Amino acid sequence: MHRTKVVKIAHKKIGGANPVLVQSMCNTDTRDVKATVRQIKQLEKMGCEIIRVAVLDMKAARAIKKIKKQISIPLVADIHFDYNLAIESVNQGADKIRINPGNIGSSDKLKKVVEACQKKKIPIRVGVNSGSLEQSILKKYKMKVTPKGLVKSALKNIRLLENMNFKNIVVSLKSTNVVHTIEAYQMIANKINYPLHLGVTEAGPPSVGIIKSSVGMGTLLYQGIGDTIRVSLTGDPIEEVRVGWGILKSLKLRKRGVEIISCPTCGRTQIDLPKLVEQVEKALKNIDKNITVAVMGCAVNGPGEAREADIGVAGGKGLGIIFKKGKVVKTVKEKEILKELLKEIKKL
Repeated sequence: MHRTKVVKIAHKKIGGANPVLVQSMCNTDTRDVKATVRQIKQLEKMGCEIIRVAVLDMKAARAIKKIKKQISIPLVADIHFDYNLAIESVNQGADKIRINPGNIGSSDKLKKVVEACQKKKIPIRVGVNSGSLEQSILKKYKMKVTPKGLVKSALKNIRLLENMNFKNIVVSLKSTNVVHTIEAYQMIANKINYPLHLGVTEAGPPSVGIIKSSVGMGTLLYQGIGDTIRVSLTGDPIEEVRVGWGILKSLKLRKRGVEIISCPTCGRTQIDLPKLVEQVEKALKNIDKNITVAVMGCAVNGPGEAREADIGVAGGKGLGIIFKKGKVVKTVKEKEILKELLKEIKKL
């Protein structure tokens, strides 16, 4: 277990014994306040607990104040290179900023950013990325991205802040390579006590990115490493939040909403299980109950295999057996399975 110091991001806390928080990043133009707020509210509803926006110019930085007035979760400003954008984002009410201290410029410029954050008491995320490692570090490792190189870069940037007496820090070391990501976080967890933001960067489209993110972050979280996560997928960030929660729920680190378990089907299945699972998932999508619902293909193994579920159904020939904690409560016709299952769920 990597027990870290606690860092506050507005009304949220990460690190220490606090729960691992799920975050995402808007893919809207931050200067478009209306579109950005609309997306953030959708993400909030899905369970996003921290949101990040890209700050490309002064207009984007100044939009932060307007956005903040209309949302409920902490907002992180993502800045590259221009220290003025970092300072303006802080002044406009950003709850945290993400920078790579080494590419902000001279120590004088970085000092001004640090002073702005100290004044507002907001943290800085040192964001190290496999795609933007310093040339000096790449040369040291024969122009290849390595876990040691990622850690070296992170420690170098952390020291820049610590030398300015700034320790309100969160750290990330993201690589597109899952193994490199795991090894880099394992290494740095033995060297620092700052909260760690986990992620596999540029993980790809959902079909690939979900696998890479689940393997990378799941491995680290199981080892007790990681305080907040962001799943990076090409597409709708709603999916990032859904997958993030799925990772945490599968490891029993967080609970939120209904968890559905279902069997892969086999020759014993005599109902249209994929269709039923899809219907159940859709019907329960917005149900705020921390319960496990099982949808099983046959009555032979269904109640027994899913006895840990709070409630479930097992299919038979033209019928369904509804059970609670492995005990059968009623048998219904196949066409009534969904209606009767939902009725029983409401009673829980």
